[in-house]
Amino acid sequence: MPYFKTSDGVSLFYNDWGNGRPVVLIHRWPLSSDFWEPQSTFLAANGYRVIVYDRRGFGRSDQPWTGYDYDSLADDLDALMRHLDLRDATLVGFSMGGGEVARYVSRHGTGRVAQSVLMSAVTPSLKKTDANPEGIEQAVFDGLLAALESDRHGFLADFREGFFNGRSPDPVVSQGVLDWYSFLASHASQRATIECSRYGAPGRRSRAHLSRPVLERTFASRCAVRRSEAPHYAALYAQPGAVPGLRKGCSGQPGIPCAR
Repeated sequence: MPYFKTSDGVSLFYNDWGNGRPVVLIHRWPLSSDFWEPQSTFLAANGYRVIVYDRRGFGRSDQPWTGYDYDSLADDLDALMRHLDLRDATLVGFSMGGGEVARYVSRHGTGRVAQSVLMSAVTPSLKKTDANPEGIEQAVFDGLLAALESDRHGFLADFREGFFNGRSPDPVVSQGVLDWYSFLASHASQRATIECSRYGAPGRRSRAHLSRPVLERTFASRCAVRRSEAPHYAALYAQPGAVPGLRKGCSGQPGIPCAR
């Protein structure tokens, strides 16, 4: 399996499929790059070079004790871009992955980036503040961390229901999809799962550097980041069709089919 080394010596797993202009897909918390399986397959089959990787602490990557802040995660993405010498790339980040895209651009510039896609991203902030009155109360984050520390797998089993099924009285996706989610989440370390939750979102300074064309999409209310919490904070340069083939399933995850 292919791995690359980060600047602090951590080995991260990646896949590199297809030929054409590069598209880098950055997965959401608390899963791995396998989260992107439907999109990776579609894009690679339709003329794109698709790169996915497991964030440190998740999937098949090393599980270090430190390095779960956004600066370190952005540096990991930079190490991948340099390892594969990617240029004219489209960066696609979902939820937490969107925060990594924003911090990467603010920290390492746009020399290798043609455009970015932020999908239900955590940017610029999830927490409720005077500047972000529609954010989430600190007590909610405290409860999340306590649940992850006491019963991570039980919490994530409940979390998956809200992510895929939301308020629907009937199942939106199959039991197989729910089990797949739990399987992917179980491969992360508890430390990584908790620390990434603790850091939350990268902040406004990252968003200020999104000078390349950006397509920002927020999917259905089942997503971890609600419509009211994300896209209206910064002036963005919408680029419809930046990454052809990214399609929304009614599950709230693009590419996952409905059960009905």
